[in-house]
Amino acid sequence: MIRLSKKLLFAIETVLDIAYNAGSAPVQSAEITARQGIPKRYLEQVLQALVRAGVLSGVRGPRGGYRLAKERRRITIGEIVRVVRGLEQASDPIEDPAGSILGHEVVRPLWAELQEELMQRLDRTTIEELCLRAHAANIPSEAHTKLDFSI
Repeated sequence: MIRLSKKLLFAIETVLDIAYNAGSAPVQSAEITARQGIPKRYLEQVLQALVRAGVLSGVRGPRGGYRLAKERRRITIGEIVRVVRGLEQASDPIEDPAGSILGHEVVRPLWAELQEELMQRLDRTTIEELCLRAHAANIPSEAHTKLDFSI
């Protein structure tokens, strides 16, 4: 079941922050914490899971950090949701054998259909689209300050 948890919100905000604020240099976790107010205990766990899933790539070293592992138009919100669902330990109530016949035959199938529709929408929504929304909302980006023109 898709549950809008803090961890899920933080994961989406983290990937969006990296996409929206990264120039040519990687984005450090401290920068994300400062801009988004995401607690480090959530952030590090989410960042590592997103790296393992191939959404982000980690760059080691004193000027290291994180960057998108692929183009922002190729990263969907659905992909991020699946990564976070893998981190969360909560069981899906739809799969619980307890419940009434109405619940099993009517309510749970409806909920499953709604979840499928939501995931289809999230799979069509890209980080690029969210960056465009942020730009349209006049949210400042630090990307222009991180450009490296050295050859």
